[in-house]
Amino acid sequence: MSSVANRAVAVTLVLVLCACSQKPEPASAPAASPAEPASGQVALPSTGQIETAVVDFKPVQPELVLVGKIAYGEDRYSKISSPLQGRVVEVRAKLGDRVEAGATLLVIDSSDITAAYSEFVKEASELEYSSRAQELAKELYATKALALKDLKQAENDLIKARAEFRRAKERLLSLRIPAAELEKPLAQQRITSRFEMKSPLAGTVVERAVTPGQSVGGDPAQVLFTVADLDRLQVVADVYERDLALVKVSQVGRINVEAYPGTDFASVVASIGDVVDPNTRTIKVRAWVDNRDQRLKPEMFARLRLDVGDATPFLAIPKEAVVEIDGKHFVYLVEAPGRYVKREVVVSNVSGGQVRVLEGVTSGQRIVTKGAVLVKGQEVK
Repeated sequence: MSSVANRAVAVTLVLVLCACSQKPEPASAPAASPAEPASGQVALPSTGQIETAVVDFKPVQPELVLVGKIAYGEDRYSKISSPLQGRVVEVRAKLGDRVEAGATLLVIDSSDITAAYSEFVKEASELEYSSRAQELAKELYATKALALKDLKQAENDLIKARAEFRRAKERLLSLRIPAAELEKPLAQQRITSRFEMKSPLAGTVVERAVTPGQSVGGDPAQVLFTVADLDRLQVVADVYERDLALVKVSQVGRINVEAYPGTDFASVVASIGDVVDPNTRTIKVRAWVDNRDQRLKPEMFARLRLDVGDATPFLAIPKEAVVEIDGKHFVYLVEAPGRYVKREVVVSNVSGGQVRVLEGVTSGQRIVTKGAVLVKGQEVK
């Protein structure tokens, strides 16, 4: 074989060996895509904003929650106005002062007292004259020195004098002149134009609308002071007709106000109204509450909570776990970490922060208890 032929054979062998040493590369696989959530599921990465818990039976105390406000006790406050006209010469009570029953609040110089006392003295004199005239007429009639008609006239004059004297005395008593002072002989009476307006009860001055030198009139609508007992207040709340049978006098309850979240103030139902408000279809309920620490203030909005039954094991979940969509209620079941399924439920309120589950979930299922609104927002997207 020629050298040319030998060289051709060698080249061919090299090419065959190179082809055999190369392995074919596998076709590149497509990139794996994340699994899509099944129909009806919501995927949301777990965060600290979402909390879950297992649904279970809990002993829940059924309660009735009534909305109302703090108020003065009906017989524990007084709006005080002047019974006469005059000028204020002295104010002895300031806003916030604690006063005792009978304490002087202000002093008024009044011409009404002067005029009324002058009339009283006049009628006292007339009564004394008429009394002596009647006694003299009786003596003269007994000796037949006086006609019967003249005796009757003297007796009639005495009756009139007594009536006028009584009227003048009542006028002074209405101006708060002490009755004991009017029983004294005229020469010993010490009645001046100064009138001391006193507090009818013990309490705190919560309103003051008078200053020295001010003129006041005998108008009951002109309130000069309001004195109230703040140690014991009332809550005035509204109860609907359907719940009226659940409320009883002397029933123990709890009061909550926004100023002290999480704090319960003990209360006792004092009275239940006898009429239904035609506009709201509610009845007024009043409950006493102790306020010796002065934390509660009149006109505060309040909630009166009344226990209306024994504690019963209910399938209960937090209110925050329930979302409302188109008038229906839903919770989110936990299918897997980060995956939730919306489930319609039927619930009823039984106590603050908890609702009773009537249909939709069963004991042992895990649901979203905090952050259900976030899950709902992701579902909308």
